Amino acid sequence: MKDISRSLRPNIGPRGRASRLRAGVAAFVVGAALAVLLIATGLPRAWRLTLFIPLLIGALGFFQARDKT
Repeated sequence: MKDISRSLRPNIGPRGRASRLRAGVAAFVVGAALAVLLIATGLPRAWRLTLFIPLLIGALGFFQARDKT
């Protein structure tokens, strides 16, 4: 039978989690600032697709830090 406790151990330390969380928050801030900029300048909606990358990086950083991976 597989030892389930082994799969529940984090594979990243507290400093690594904090680093990923900081990167995630920074990416979210960049994404939000870009969203405000794109809306304020009145660019076409298609330009808002550029928000995908910073928001994806922000989400990945947040969820990785939360799940300790």
